[in-house]
Amino acid sequence: MYNHYTMLGRLDIKNTANILGVDAMTLRRWDKGGVFSARRNSPTSHRYYYEDDLEDFLSKNYKYLLAMAKRWAFSKEATSNILPRFYCEDSAVFKARLTKLGDILKKEVGLEESFSLITSVVGEIGNNSFDHNIGNWPDIMGIFFGFNLSEKKIILADRGQGVLTTLTKVAPELKNDKEALTVAFTKTLSGRPLEIRGNGLKYVKKIVEEFKMKLWFQSGGNIVIIDGNSDDLAIINAEQKIRGCFVIIDYKNL
Repeated sequence: MYNHYTMLGRLDIKNTANILGVDAMTLRRWDKGGVFSARRNSPTSHRYYYEDDLEDFLSKNYKYLLAMAKRWAFSKEATSNILPRFYCEDSAVFKARLTKLGDILKKEVGLEESFSLITSVVGEIGNNSFDHNIGNWPDIMGIFFGFNLSEKKIILADRGQGVLTTLTKVAPELKNDKEALTVAFTKTLSGRPLEIRGNGLKYVKKIVEEFKMKLWFQSGGNIVIIDGNSDDLAIINAEQKIRGCFVIIDYKNL
C-alpha cells in the first residue's frame, strides 16, 4: 500500500512520517521522549518502524488516525499512504473486520447489550460504499475503516462516486449534495437501487437517534450531522469537498 519499505513489514523514517503526517524531526523527538519508539539494530544505526507498531500507535491516537483517514479520502490524487489494518479492499475483508470489531466491542464494559447496534450501523455504511460503487470506483476501490476504543469513535471513508452521483441515476431531479443527502437519510423513492440506499441510511439515522449516538456523514460539499440528543437532521457546508464519503460514528453516550 505504500513505498519506501526497508523490508517487508518494516518502514523507514521517511515513509513513517508520511503516513503519520509529521516530519522526521518529530519522529526523532517522539523516539527520544518515549512517545513512539523506533527500532534500531544498534545505537548508531538508522531508525525504523514495524508496521504493527505503527498500526497500534494509530489505533490508540485518534488525532493521527483521523488525519491519516482524511489525507487518504480527501486527496485530489490517489494516494497509497494507508496501512493494511485500516484498508478494506473488498466487502469480504470489510465483513471480516466488522465481525472482529463486534467481538472487541462486546467485551467493552457497558456495551454488552448494544455492541450489535454499533456494528450494524458501521455495516450499513460500509456495505453502501461497496454496493453503490461496484464497477465504478473512480480510482482506489475499497474503504478506510478504523476505530479508537478510548475515544469511542469509528471512522469510515471511501473514494467512491458519492451520494449525489449514486442517487441521480434513479432520481435525476436531484440538483446538489444537500438534496441528495436529505433524500438518502429521510426518504424512500421508487427504484430498487435508491430504495436500498434510502432504507439503509434511514436505518442508520433511526439507530443513531434512538441510542443517543452521534454521526457525521460527509458526501460532496455537505455534512449530515445527527445527534442522538436532538430530533433535527442538520446539514451543513463542509470546509473541503470530497468526491466520496467520510463518516465518523461517536458511540460514547451508549
